[in-house]
Amino acid sequence: MNRKYYRKTKNDTKRTILVIIATLAVSLLICVSAYGIYLIKKAESAVDTAYEPAGNLNENIEPLTDNISILFIGVDDSAERNQSNNNIRSDALVLATLNNEDKSIKLVSIPRDTYTFIPDSGKEDKITHAYAYNGPSSTIESVENLLEVPVDYYLRMNFDAFIEVIDALGGIKVEVPYDIIEQDENDSQNAIELKEGIQFLNGSEALALARTRHYDNDIERGKRQQMILESIMNRAVSAGSITKYGDVFEAVGDNMKTDLTFKNISSLFEYAKNGKPDVETITLDGYDDMSTGIYYYKLKEESLLEIQDILQSHLGLKADTSNLTQMESDLELADFPIEESETPQ
Repeated sequence: MNRKYYRKTKNDTKRTILVIIATLAVSLLICVSAYGIYLIKKAESAVDTAYEPAGNLNENIEPLTDNISILFIGVDDSAERNQSNNNIRSDALVLATLNNEDKSIKLVSIPRDTYTFIPDSGKEDKITHAYAYNGPSSTIESVENLLEVPVDYYLRMNFDAFIEVIDALGGIKVEVPYDIIEQDENDSQNAIELKEGIQFLNGSEALALARTRHYDNDIERGKRQQMILESIMNRAVSAGSITKYGDVFEAVGDNMKTDLTFKNISSLFEYAKNGKPDVETITLDGYDDMSTGIYYYKLKEESLLEIQDILQSHLGLKADTSNLTQMESDLELADFPIEESETPQ
């Protein structure tokens, strides 16, 4: 064989392979860019549909630079409950505070039977009843009054949206605390059966785990809701979920309302650009009260004050006293010299 011909053929083959690879790379880049544009448009449309101001003062708040708070409101407006706008109650309340400096998140679950002042009713009642007065606005005011922090944004989601978002993400991984047999979202008895341990749940199963009140109490229920919300966050920021965002936006539809704009939501991705943000869950400590013949969950004053302080510090509304407290504790210990018998060996 002619060596010049062989070399030429070999070089042509290499060039052809390089051209094919380059073409495929460019095509892939175009496809990814086109899909990205498609997702953005779909997201904008979904957020525009869901956008509904609640009257809270957030005009000067910028999620990209400010510390913010978001109230997640879960409601049951299903036909099975025969709910109307005048008697819908919040089934789940979780306040998230986001610190922009360290990209950390604190989640506080508020038990639905928490006894607190409802500004729109002018009296104390279960916080779940606040929603019936003036929707998200009444619930926001009640939470602000209870925790003494501003609620900058809200996100209201019904059971359909909850189920469909989780299904669109391909399910979530959570730790089921015990065996559960529960009704589903259509009130079909014993339709959901879960085993204790780490499980991968679909939307209906996750809702049953979040809602059940038969196996523990409202505090543990709140912890389960915090865990599920954190699992949804983890799933949403994972690389494998990117291709599912279109389905997520499709699922939202009319089943979610929020006063977050598309720009606001886009800014929140800053919290996940370096992976999962630091998330801390907080529980309100209280006790059961039946002294009036009606069940209420009454908060312990000391616990409430402590959580108010934590949230205010996390939002930068006051100085963080946690380090000062630790320093004072260290100084107190320093006042007591260590005896020889107490010296570590």
